[in-house]
Amino acid sequence: MIPCNFEYYMPESPEEAVETFLQLTREGKNPMYYGGGTEIISMARVSNITPGAVVDIKGIPECNFLGLRDNQLIIGAALPLTAISESQVFPLLGKAGGRVADHTIQRKITLGGNLAGTIIYRETSLPLLVCDSQAVIAGPHGIRQVPFSEIFQQRLYLQPAELLLQIIIDRSYLNLPYVHVKKVKQDKIDYPLLTLVAIVKDQRIRLAFSGLLAYPFRSLTVEEALNDPHLTVKERIDRAVTGLPAPPLHDILGSAGYREFVLRDTLKNTLSTLEGYY
Repeated sequence: MIPCNFEYYMPESPEEAVETFLQLTREGKNPMYYGGGTEIISMARVSNITPGAVVDIKGIPECNFLGLRDNQLIIGAALPLTAISESQVFPLLGKAGGRVADHTIQRKITLGGNLAGTIIYRETSLPLLVCDSQAVIAGPHGIRQVPFSEIFQQRLYLQPAELLLQIIIDRSYLNLPYVHVKKVKQDKIDYPLLTLVAIVKDQRIRLAFSGLLAYPFRSLTVEEALNDPHLTVKERIDRAVTGLPAPPLHDILGSAGYREFVLRDTLKNTLSTLEGYY
């Protein structure tokens, strides 16, 4: 329960949602879009946020759609992670979302909520980054479709009143060879020391990472090193580690040195697993 008074709205279309949000903003009510609500409720309980109104997107059909259309997989932003995982329509995304939290909480966490959340890991972004996904966004100027990588750079960047409606992935990516690894300090369900996803597309490995740095990322420099056929496996990994966009995190979960050790071991196993595909 949110321990403050707020107004509740459940629009039935993207246009109504955006207009409602804009009107509430003009009235000074500090509105927030609401999907699963897990993070909003948690932050409100400790008074980190005090929304005067919430705009629930679960009544918008586009936000709840999951299926194939014109050789594209369309995933609504209000879909719970369990619905995506249990559908088995995109196994890599199912695995990435399937370890975000325990099963009970996964039934409430939505794809859009994980992508837009303040917790730094945002692990569902990783398959979307390596699969050239598209994002469908509603805003004051209508509905637009853009590459996911344009609006997700370390975190999700949307303009005021904009709303993530859907993610679109070309069908050709759904059953490519892949690796998903999540390394945690103790329990199976925990924040990651390192989460890695990798696919092979056109005989090249694509990778994205979470937990290694203070944000999720895909690095073309790292990929170039790991795909260099003239180097030994050790040389590829050495260059990949040198090419990281920032030093590994050093926090309560693990030191920078330990994270680098985990990264090197994970990269070695990933290259071995995908050998023959690239």
